[in-house]
Amino acid sequence: MSATQMRGPLRWLTEAQVADLVDINDAMAALRVGFVEEADGIARTVDKALGTWDGGAMHALGSMMPNEHLAGFKTWAHTSGGATAVYALFHMRDGRLLSVLEAATLGQIRTSAVSGLGADLLASPNTDEMAIVGTGAQALTQVAAVAAVRPLRRLRVFSRRAEPRAAFVQRARDAFDIEVIDSPSIEAAVDGVPLVTLITRSSEPFLKAAMLAPGALVIAAGAILPAQAECHRDVLEGSGLFVVDSLGNAQRGSRELRDMFGETPEGWGDVRTLGAILRDGVTRPAGGAFTFFKPMGSGLSDLAVAMMAHERAESRGVGLAIDQPSRVMPKWRAVMAAQPGL
Repeated sequence: MSATQMRGPLRWLTEAQVADLVDINDAMAALRVGFVEEADGIARTVDKALGTWDGGAMHALGSMMPNEHLAGFKTWAHTSGGATAVYALFHMRDGRLLSVLEAATLGQIRTSAVSGLGADLLASPNTDEMAIVGTGAQALTQVAAVAAVRPLRRLRVFSRRAEPRAAFVQRARDAFDIEVIDSPSIEAAVDGVPLVTLITRSSEPFLKAAMLAPGALVIAAGAILPAQAECHRDVLEGSGLFVVDSLGNAQRGSRELRDMFGETPEGWGDVRTLGAILRDGVTRPAGGAFTFFKPMGSGLSDLAVAMMAHERAESRGVGLAIDQPSRVMPKWRAVMAAQPGL
């Protein structure tokens, strides 16, 4: 048997298989490990590589967890016609390609799990009502993540267009055994609610401090590009605790936080990471101050979910087994020598 065969095959995991292997609750447990390792300076991320063209962009986002000997990259091309993401998981000791995961579902799992972990750490233990602003593809799993860590009894829903909002309200009623309210305005949606999740691509801020309940937790999960914003400055000025999942990504991409703390890292001393809170603990702000949580997404959260999916696929024999790549000599065509007399 060759050395390549002894190392075992790599696995290709489909979107459906990833969803079956790791749910949002599982992902939160995996993220706890990854974020603490990052806070301790062990796990690390690789800055996003980005290339653009007229009508699209290509992305690569990487990270490594040396304690687990795993590293990986998620890559995708975003176009007006759609996008397809894949995740490549490597072993750090011998460079093996362990798994290739179709990664759209992986991204949705980790995005919602980060919000759920933030809610678990930052929301009052008796939080039983939330508002969600935005009803796009990520919205339902954002609610699911909070429902996984708090005993929700009521959900208020707002988005600008009434018809998609009504359709989402019905989906939420089907998915959760709670009261779901179709709110006619953002003011009605967030009034008196202790936890507000924003999941939009708004280019202009719409949430004002006067709309919020004292002490509310705001999970500003949308608007992750510098041209986007969901919260007016007074929401941040009224906050006593600022938390992000990725400090670097927030410094590069969060318009709200950049406007508040500046564009250089020196002014960000009051912003904490989830990893630091997991390691050191957290005290929620006293009085009526808000908590502002900005999950930007990070390569480390992708890796934590991909690692769990791979380990479970290995133990269960799930996925398409593919032979490990084996190097071969390149081929070439030589220039023909000129024949005498020609």
